[in-house]
Amino acid sequence: MNNKEVDMLNGNLMKKIIVFAIPVMLSSILQLLFNACDLIVVGKFAGDDSLAAVGSTTSLVSLIVNLFIGFSVGANVAVARSIGKQDKEKCEKLVHTSILFSLIVGVIVTLFGVFASRFCLEKMDTPFDIIGKASTYLIIYFLGSIFNLVYNFGASILRAIGETRKPLIYLLIAGVVNALLNLFLVIVCKMDVAGVAIATVISQIISAVLVIRCLIKTEGYIHLNLKKLKIDSKSLGEIVLIGLPAGIQNSLFAISNISIQKAVNSFKSTSVVAGNAASSNIGNFIYSSMNAFYQACLTFTSQNYGAKKIKNCKKVLLSSLILVTLVGMVVGGIAVILGKPLLGLYTNGDDSIKYGLIRLTIIGLTYFTCGITDVLVGGLRGLGYSITPMIVSVLGICVLRIVWIHTVFRANHSLQVLYYSYPLSWIVTSTIHMICYICIYKKLKKKINIAALKDLVIE
Repeated sequence: MNNKEVDMLNGNLMKKIIVFAIPVMLSSILQLLFNACDLIVVGKFAGDDSLAAVGSTTSLVSLIVNLFIGFSVGANVAVARSIGKQDKEKCEKLVHTSILFSLIVGVIVTLFGVFASRFCLEKMDTPFDIIGKASTYLIIYFLGSIFNLVYNFGASILRAIGETRKPLIYLLIAGVVNALLNLFLVIVCKMDVAGVAIATVISQIISAVLVIRCLIKTEGYIHLNLKKLKIDSKSLGEIVLIGLPAGIQNSLFAISNISIQKAVNSFKSTSVVAGNAASSNIGNFIYSSMNAFYQACLTFTSQNYGAKKIKNCKKVLLSSLILVTLVGMVVGGIAVILGKPLLGLYTNGDDSIKYGLIRLTIIGLTYFTCGITDVLVGGLRGLGYSITPMIVSVLGICVLRIVWIHTVFRANHSLQVLYYSYPLSWIVTSTIHMICYICIYKKLKKKINIAALKDLVIE
């Protein structure tokens, strides 16, 4: 095994999960800094209307981009499982299929985003005074979609072998470029939201080029040869089988968040929208800190299941649940305690900070339950079950939130009531996921034990 890879099959798995997760956590935080830097710069140097304009696009970006980023989950699971089985030929086909597929879907996302952005913003009831700037930001942002997707697919492939440090370095380089360009284009060039969008696209190009270069130079299971880029139908089928439910789930989450954004917009206040945008961005940092353990659980489970080490899968899940709960409670608590100064980084408006604190307090104190939900989903997907967690998550999170908005929130039109839909949906969904995991684990353990017994008899 390459010394840069993580042995996910043997030894102290909790320790290795931590080693794996820390760079992933930092990488996710750096990715968020792209958007946070956009919000901070426009909020401080262009005003709350520009902050609200950029912030109001988050749910729509998630809806469109996350559908296809979900396929990178399929690439990660399929490659990791092939490594667990030590099937180098299959792994090579998966790698080349994944990268070419990311280029194809990147073009699709770009075309859709550029031509449909204004229409979608109108359907979300985006306030008239910010819709022009929001549309400008989205069109430029989507021009960089292809590079965003290439990076995410490439990083997923690297994570399959346990290489999480290099994506972190690449995002650090891209993040510094993004921050410097934001300041130059907004403050010096006075380009407002267009400036931060251009800075984001350039940073995405840099991270994509670096990750592709890394795959080309890496030897072994995940080596990339651009001359061999080809769609292998069987490999694509495996990626889609796992990734499509993940992508649909991500997009449906975005639909529920669009419903919440619509509810926020219903207050007809730029300060409410700006406060929600700033608070949401801070919340994303909490989520990214926890999501690293979802990635770890997904990858470790996939490799161990491929190697038929079913007992390790249980150890991986329990370790990941303990870690995600601790991190979620600590980071969420810190965000709530420092809420006012953190929101002050995004906006100078007292009303915006006041409204942002409402959301941040409710979400920050309960966000660890979302982390538990994600880790359980990672465990299920790693075991080859992607449709089951999709259905449970859609019903428990998306449908429940939408029903809440049209019933409880409609009867009591307040921000507090609106935001209570988050922890309620996480608690319900994580409970059902836990029941599903226990049932599926017992079924697979019995199946693997029977197969092992038959092999022993044959020998």
